[in-house]
Amino acid sequence: MTSSVLAELERNIDALIVRCAELESEAQALREQKAQWQQEREQLIEKNQEARSRVEAMITHLKSLSNTEQAAS
Repeated sequence: MTSSVLAELERNIDALIVRCAELESEAQALREQKAQWQQEREQLIEKNQEARSRVEAMITHLKSLSNTEQAAS
């Protein structure tokens, strides 16, 4: 191979090394972002369940009040 071909090959390899490092960095950032979104999702599911429980408790309480008022009348 000629020196110009070798120099071009070396530049291409260097560019690939840089691109590989960029992709590794991007992949790590995406993994971290995914972990944050999963944690946020879990928190939102928990809050949703808590709210659902409170609403169900309120409905039960209101029904019992209604039944008590009907029995008293």
